[in-house]
Amino acid sequence: MSHHASGPNFGFPRGDARLDMTDLYVFTKPGDTAKSVIVLNVHPSFRLDSPEPTTSEPFKPGALYEFKIDTNGDAVADICYSVQFASSECDDGEVIVQNAPVSVEREALVTNAGDYRFFFGWRSDPFFFDVNGNFNHMQFTGDDFFKDKNVCSIAIELPNSDLGSNEVGIWARTVDNTGEGWTQADRGGRPMQAVFLVGEQRESYLSGDPANDDRFIGVFAHELEHTGGYTPQDATAVARKLLPDILSYNQREPVRYPHNGQGDWR
Repeated sequence: MSHHASGPNFGFPRGDARLDMTDLYVFTKPGDTAKSVIVLNVHPSFRLDSPEPTTSEPFKPGALYEFKIDTNGDAVADICYSVQFASSECDDGEVIVQNAPVSVEREALVTNAGDYRFFFGWRSDPFFFDVNGNFNHMQFTGDDFFKDKNVCSIAIELPNSDLGSNEVGIWARTVDNTGEGWTQADRGGRPMQAVFLVGEQRESYLSGDPANDDRFIGVFAHELEHTGGYTPQDATAVARKLLPDILSYNQREPVRYPHNGQGDWR
């Protein structure tokens, strides 16, 4: 399932590639078990609905790119790391870093601020898939469409003390600053989610919150039953495991798919 282009007809949310999320990763820092790294990839460098590149501007000025963290299991964020690539109109919360550079070339420009380290910029798209074969009636040739494509990464290294000592739930979202106020454009935590939804249901899902994801259990179960061969009872049980759309992470356990820290939606 491709989470590149989560908007209508393989387009982008609100028609803007910079608001389109592709990957979410969370893992313990190699060589330092006292810290974790969270990574959000956005902005695919190439369109799927037409053969052309997207804008060269990495992130949308004024938009918010956020990591939401639930520390007590109620599917509501208790911690939020919010990144904005312009002067902020929001004065809530503690400012950790300002005026950090964005990497637009191969060199990684890393910013340090106390116990935190940050990276923002273009990097190679980690996904691999024969997109052209998929659109050609599943006539796959093995060609990796993404081998020369890029995404824009937001990476934050943070102390584990920020997360507490228990398992946490993490999801990310992009929020657009429109003339009507703040509008959530995309969100996700687990892989293989929005594929179950089309049209207004997908729009409602992407603009919603994990705490309200129970309303989509019936839709997920229907798709699992009719495309995955599940019995109605099993389909509902699996749908309840897929929702809410939150990626679990325990800093004391190794990273593993699909539960502890890796969410490559596609």
